[in-house]
Order: sequence, then structure tokens, then C-alpha cells
Amino acid sequence: MSDNERSEILAFRELSTLVRHLGDELASFRKRALGAEARVKAMEAAGSTDVEGLAERVAQLEAENTELHNRLDAARGRARHMLERVRFLRQQQEGNSR
Repeated sequence: MSDNERSEILAFRELSTLVRHLGDELASFRKRALGAEARVKAMEAAGSTDVEGLAERVAQLEAENTELHNRLDAARGRARHMLERVRFLRQQQEGNSR
């Protein structure tokens, strides 16, 4: 057997190994793709891929969050004002008791 034949045999074996590994990798990718497609179909069936609906819901929640922050700020202001009145009344009462 000549060196040329041996190198061809080695090259063929290497190519065969690479093709086998490529086939295994392709099968792995196919399995992952099928799993991802199944998950997408399940999410679509559940209605969770409605991007417009999700965007609308996010906008509603942001508006609600802004409103709640405004209400909280107003409540803080009212509580601060009542605390100042209580302090004033306490000071007056202490001034009258002396």
C-alpha cells in the first residue's frame, strides 16, 4: 500500500467521522427546534403571544402605576399637613396649660 493510498484512507476516515458528528449535531438541532416549535404552539394556544395585547396591558399597568404614585404623593402631602396641625394644636395646648 502506498503512502498516497494510506493518506486517502485516513482522509476518508476523518471525513466519515466529521460527517457522523455533523449528523449527530444536526439531529440535536432538529430536536431542539421541534421542542421550541412545540413551546411556541403551546404559548399561542394559551394566547400569550398576543404582542399587541401585551403592549396594551403594559401601557395600562404603567398608567395605573403613575396614578398610584400620584395618589401616594397626595396622601403624603395630606399626612404631612395633618401632622403639622397636630403639632400646632399640641403646642397651643401646652402653652395654655402653663
